[in-house]
Amino acid sequence: MSATQVILLERVEALGQMGDVVRVKPGFARNFLLPQKKAMRATKENLAVFEKQRAQLVAQNLARKGEAEAVAVKMAGLTVVVIRQAGETGQLYGSVSNRDIADAVTAAGFTVDRRQVLLQVPIKALGIHATRLALHPEVSIDIRVNVAQSAEEAQVQAEGRKAAAAAAETPAAVEPAAEAAPAEAAAADGEAPADKGEKKARKSKGAAKDGTAAT
Repeated sequence: MSATQVILLERVEALGQMGDVVRVKPGFARNFLLPQKKAMRATKENLAVFEKQRAQLVAQNLARKGEAEAVAVKMAGLTVVVIRQAGETGQLYGSVSNRDIADAVTAAGFTVDRRQVLLQVPIKALGIHATRLALHPEVSIDIRVNVAQSAEEAQVQAEGRKAAAAAAETPAAVEPAAEAAPAEAAAADGEAPADKGEKKARKSKGAAKDGTAAT
């Protein structure tokens, strides 16, 4: 089956920027790009329409990008909790999908669609998992999904993660300098290193006066 040519109406990751004419699989165009209004078929008439509307489309895109960047600032550090039942090994009875995460983010006060959740594979284990949200074709943000069997367990997992992060940032204790050992040994003998040197010098002078060699 031959590829379909489309004009991108916004940036599409791994395809191109707004205004690019690209070739894609017919199913991808029919099921995603065209109904989502991310592209239109690259006919002569559509190319002319796009050129007339380019300035307006660019302005609209910049406005949406600015709004997404403002939301991204508010969402920084966001962690959402999803409650699921699991076995003794921590494997879930089922999984956490894009839709589940979108619902949790929406419940936290930020309306997103499941298609904005960039989850490669469903989450199938308890714990805190990182994923990304595409707030705009040019703006994405990392969030965390805390999957637990209860709100109390989610709190324990969150506190454990904070403790682990704090421990990782704490610098290691500095070992005492090895050079201190000779001075400490001399102090144990009741003499400082300088005192021993002066004593040896006096002994050498005394031997010289007596006409004997120092030993």
